[in-house]
Amino acid sequence: MPPPHRKRSPSAPRGYFAWEASGLRWLARAGGAAVVEVLDVGDDHLDLVRLVEAPPAPAHADALGRALAVTHSAGATAYGSGPPGWAGDGWLGPLSEPLPLPLGTWDAWGPFLARARLAPLVRLGRDRGVLDPDAVAVLERLADTVAAGRFDTGEPPARLHGDLWSGNVVWTATGAVLVDPAAHGGHREADLAMLALFGCPYLERILASYDEAAPLADGWRDRVLLHQVHPLLLHAVLFGGGYPARTVRAARAYA
Repeated sequence: MPPPHRKRSPSAPRGYFAWEASGLRWLARAGGAAVVEVLDVGDDHLDLVRLVEAPPAPAHADALGRALAVTHSAGATAYGSGPPGWAGDGWLGPLSEPLPLPLGTWDAWGPFLARARLAPLVRLGRDRGVLDPDAVAVLERLADTVAAGRFDTGEPPARLHGDLWSGNVVWTATGAVLVDPAAHGGHREADLAMLALFGCPYLERILASYDEAAPLADGWRDRVLLHQVHPLLLHAVLFGGGYPARTVRAARAYA
C-alpha cells in the first residue's frame, strides 16, 4: 500500500482538519459517491489514502452521476446543517486561506442562500474593497429575491459535498473519488452547478445519469448560473481579478 497522503498547513485554522474529516465520513456513510478514506486526523494534519490517478472514462462518469444522486438523497437535517456531531461553523476555500462557512438550521433553501452564503461574503467583499457599491446593491437585491422563495423548488435538503468543482473529483482506475469537501445540507443543484463551473470531464454524461437516477426539478438548467453565484462570489473575495464582474453578471440574471 502506498504511504498516506498527509494534508498539513500552518495557516489552517484550528479544527479545520477535523471539519474536513467529519465531512468525508458523513459523505461516505451515504453509500453513494466514493470519497477518499480518512486514516488519521489531528490538530495539525489529515492523513488520507493516497489515490492513484487515471484518465477519466465514460463508464466512470455514468457511475459518478448515479452515485452522486444516492449521496444527495441520503439527506441532511436542515439547510445549512453540518455533519452530525460537528459544532460551529465550517470552512470553505483553499487550504492557504479557508473562509468561514456559516452553518445552522434553515427550513428553506432561499433564506439559507441569502443569509448564510451571500450576505457574509458580500460584507467581506465590501470590506476588502473587491465589491463596489453597485456590485453590493445587485447582490443584496438577489439575496432579497431568493430569500423570498422565488427560486425554491420545495425539495428537502440534500447531503452535499459542498465544494464539488472538477479539481475535487479524482479519477482513478476504478472510478471517480471525491476529495476536499465542505459537506453540509443544501440544494442538490448546487453540487451539480459546481461541477459545471470550471468544466468537468464527461459532464453531460454525469448529469444525464444523475437525472435518470433522481430526476431534477423542472427548469434546473435555468438555475445553474444562480447556484454558481455563491462560488463565484467566494472567488471574487479571495482572488479578485475578473471574478467580481463575473459574479455581478451572474447575479443580475436573477436579481
